[in-house]
Amino acid sequence: MCGIAGVINYNSNLTKEMYIIENMTDTLKKRGPDSYGFYTSQNVLLGHRRLIVVDPSGGDQPMTKTYNNNKYIIVYNGELYNTENVREELLDFGFSFNSYSDTEVLLTSYIAWGPDCVHHINGIFAFGIWDEKENRLFLCRDHLGVKPLYYTVKDNNFIFGSELKTLLAHPSVEPIIDEEGICEIFGLGPAHSLNSGIFKDIYALPPANFILYSKDGLKVQKYWDVKCEHHDEDIDTTSEHVRELLTDAIKRQLFADVPVCTFLSGGLDSSIISAIAASYFRERNSILETYSIDYKDNDRFFVKNDFQPDSDDPWIDKMSTYINSNHKKIIIDSLSLSKALIDAVKSNDAPGMADIDSSLYLFCNEVRKNATVALSGECADEVFGGYPWFRRPELINSTTFPWSRSVDARKSLLSSDFKNINLEEYVQSKYMDTIKKTPKLDGESKFESRMREISYLNMKWFMVTLLTRKDKMSMGNSLEVRVPFADYKLVEYAYNIPIEMKFYNGREKGLLRNAMKDILPDDVLWRVKSPYPKTFNPEYTDLVQNWLSEILEDKTSPILQLIDYNKVRKLVETRGESFNGYLFGQLMKAPQLMAYLIQINIWLNEYKVRIKIQ
Repeated sequence: MCGIAGVINYNSNLTKEMYIIENMTDTLKKRGPDSYGFYTSQNVLLGHRRLIVVDPSGGDQPMTKTYNNNKYIIVYNGELYNTENVREELLDFGFSFNSYSDTEVLLTSYIAWGPDCVHHINGIFAFGIWDEKENRLFLCRDHLGVKPLYYTVKDNNFIFGSELKTLLAHPSVEPIIDEEGICEIFGLGPAHSLNSGIFKDIYALPPANFILYSKDGLKVQKYWDVKCEHHDEDIDTTSEHVRELLTDAIKRQLFADVPVCTFLSGGLDSSIISAIAASYFRERNSILETYSIDYKDNDRFFVKNDFQPDSDDPWIDKMSTYINSNHKKIIIDSLSLSKALIDAVKSNDAPGMADIDSSLYLFCNEVRKNATVALSGECADEVFGGYPWFRRPELINSTTFPWSRSVDARKSLLSSDFKNINLEEYVQSKYMDTIKKTPKLDGESKFESRMREISYLNMKWFMVTLLTRKDKMSMGNSLEVRVPFADYKLVEYAYNIPIEMKFYNGREKGLLRNAMKDILPDDVLWRVKSPYPKTFNPEYTDLVQNWLSEILEDKTSPILQLIDYNKVRKLVETRGESFNGYLFGQLMKAPQLMAYLIQINIWLNEYKVRIKIQ
């Protein structure tokens, strides 16, 4: 994985502004610690930081290739998982290659097919190609949004980069939030609209979209989405297809010239990936390394609930023994967890999932000491119906995002100066816009139609939130994490599988379990879902309670201009119990709400964010 940056300006000579692209690219050191490079011409500045994963000598960037006397220059963050298939296709067309890197294959695919190259590639990517012949920039993001990409237009400059901090390093870009930004942070956060960069006039390129930027202006175009088709296969055939698609995705994503490991929680999703990866390693006379996360004293304080029915530890031991992996347990203490809230904000460039983020940040930091690439089990729940909102009627029939129904409680935290902001309307408009765009089949029942909506909401919102979290916390530690369940071919196939079949045998993800029934021990295969582990140690609650109290008593704290002091003070005094329910998903309860407010204050302070409401 890498980091990319660029500036296009058709009205100025950029050769005298090399320092700008140097500063922008410098923000991406953690994404690319191994090497860096630049491309400059009169109207173009491109920068790249590289994390070497494949072809150490042949994959340096920016990469330039000349074909029919025309030059093409690429900056690329990602991995192609069908590199050799595309290479063979291009060789048949008469193209030649100077390296075995996927970078050159991707660049050549653009030379051969132009923007239609997106229909030939499979992987995780965010890349830009300067096309000298057309005098334009082609900027593209992967199908499901595994890799981030942001852009803005300021003072005739088209500016893009892998991270928000990259754009903010440009002298024309300011860290301003307006009413919409407040709605994103308080109404939707830690999720965000697909095109939102949170800051005023900064945008995320949505997944499965590309940009063409030329003298004629900016054009954003979607190139992929799930499609509705009748699913006529029986359970056995469907299970076999799921198995083939997932196994193929996992094996393709194990390719690297650097150490590869897997995350192993003892749950279904990570156990499937680890079992298949371990078998792949054994065939090559090697032993897979696996990693798990837990918290100091969690065995003392763990409390069983509907979402977390048991702890992971015994299941991890069972699976690591079963697949004969070299397993390492990483234990995080409460003080480190709270302090890392700062690192999580700096990696995310925004407040995020509180300690759910900071724990992952610390975890990746430890994994990176021994590995450069990891495979993780995110997205199985979105694809195969693992979450409660696929099963519980009150969540299925929610009239807003089923994982974030506390809009009134969120708005109550805002200062009276911002009470006129219609948080409810903003959130509802985002929800309804996604509902209206949901691909459906004519003649479906009301229930079938609603389950399509739930699936599409998950793909476009919850999945992207978790993928962004995984990317930014891992790349903040120079670790590349791959997510086989987010393979777009698997996702588009699974979209048309009826929900009843996904719940085969009356269980969440029953189809997935059936598809993998001979590669896992039965008790692991049918273990009740347990989400990403979080701390139950009351010491952590004490730490964030005290920290938030200090913020409230410090008159210079920037968050004070945004919040209802008395409301948040009550939150602190009750150790969060004045807030009833979940802020977001299954994991963000009262302690995480306090930590989220701490992260907002960190963000406002560290990024010198200015608030401008008309």
